[in-house]
Amino acid sequence: MQHTVAVGQFLSSVMRTAVPALAAFALAACGAKEPAPGAAAGAMPPPPPVGVVTVAPKTVALQTELPGRVEALRTAQVRSRVNGVVLKRQFSEGSEVRAGQPLFLIDPTPYQAALDIAAAQLARARAGLAQATVTAERYKPLAEARAISQQDYANALAAQQLAAADVAAGSAAVQAARINLGYTQVTAPIAGRIGRALVTEGALVSAAEATQLALVQQTNVVYVNFTQSSAELLRLRKAIAAQQLRKAGGDAVAVQVVLEDGSLLPRPGKLLFSDLTVDATTGQVTLRAEVPNAEGLLLPGQYVRVRLSQAELPGGVLLPQQAVTRTQQGDTVLVVGEGNKPGPRPVKVRQGQDGQWVITEGLSAGDKVIVDGFQKMFVPGAPVTPVPWTKPGAAVPATGASAVAASGPASAAPK
Repeated sequence: MQHTVAVGQFLSSVMRTAVPALAAFALAACGAKEPAPGAAAGAMPPPPPVGVVTVAPKTVALQTELPGRVEALRTAQVRSRVNGVVLKRQFSEGSEVRAGQPLFLIDPTPYQAALDIAAAQLARARAGLAQATVTAERYKPLAEARAISQQDYANALAAQQLAAADVAAGSAAVQAARINLGYTQVTAPIAGRIGRALVTEGALVSAAEATQLALVQQTNVVYVNFTQSSAELLRLRKAIAAQQLRKAGGDAVAVQVVLEDGSLLPRPGKLLFSDLTVDATTGQVTLRAEVPNAEGLLLPGQYVRVRLSQAELPGGVLLPQQAVTRTQQGDTVLVVGEGNKPGPRPVKVRQGQDGQWVITEGLSAGDKVIVDGFQKMFVPGAPVTPVPWTKPGAAVPATGASAVAASGPASAAPK
């Protein structure tokens, strides 16, 4: 019993000591949660910075990108013009050759013999002509003195003319034999790059079959053939006729070639012509461009894409594609208005080019269109801090046809 009383007195002593300590600790904890002196409760955060482009309408060249194929400016098939056996190849495959450069040697022995025979026959004909001429000259005074009959003199003159004809025929035979002998040395018909040899030494070639020996192509300047929908051409012509668009470049429309890796050919070409007929099976019109190819980046038969500006849009606007929201209900952009409050603005998009949209309606000069920073706009319609939007990798903000080109706020929000 005494033990129980002692324990109760000990617990009472502990409670009297711990309760004041716990109360002091609770008060200290509550004091730590009190706001710091001078802090404004419920203050609004500063307006978030957003990247904007300033609309500046100007003439925009409407680019069209079409598929095309490369074609050599000139193509010459090297063929045999005589029969014979190929004795020698006289060029390096894949090299540049000049016009008239020897390429193949065909066995000239039979053609040299034919030339010798023709030369001998010509010599014989000339000897006969000389004899007939002497006879005719000797008969002339005798015929005048009536020492011989007129028939004998006429026969002498006819023999002289026949001998002259034999000489002419012999000369032609010699020339033909010399030409055939020259054909045994096959030369390049044009300057250009030659491909692989299509025959080897020892091959029998034929003039009747016109055996192809090699192919020479000029590629320092090439053609690019491409097609365009006849409906698109009709739409462009109607827009130009209605003065909604202007014809670009007059008769010398510049053409940019996009290579298979997406890079552009260093030097542009020019549009030569548009075909006058429409392909009945595809509904396409064929166009041809002439493109310089000094670097040799274009090869005959290569697939490329062609960019050309067939029309110009006066007062057009170019916007980065990320600035435009496209839905089934229409296209819209966010424009910074009074009090730096953004609001939606419907626009009309004509086409896309070079990562931008061509805007024809809905924007005016000086409008500030938001391009970047949408994720920072937590409250719709709340004020923002517009800053120029710079294109990725650009050192300074660049101004384009419609805007300060860009990609992301150039600086932090002002303090």
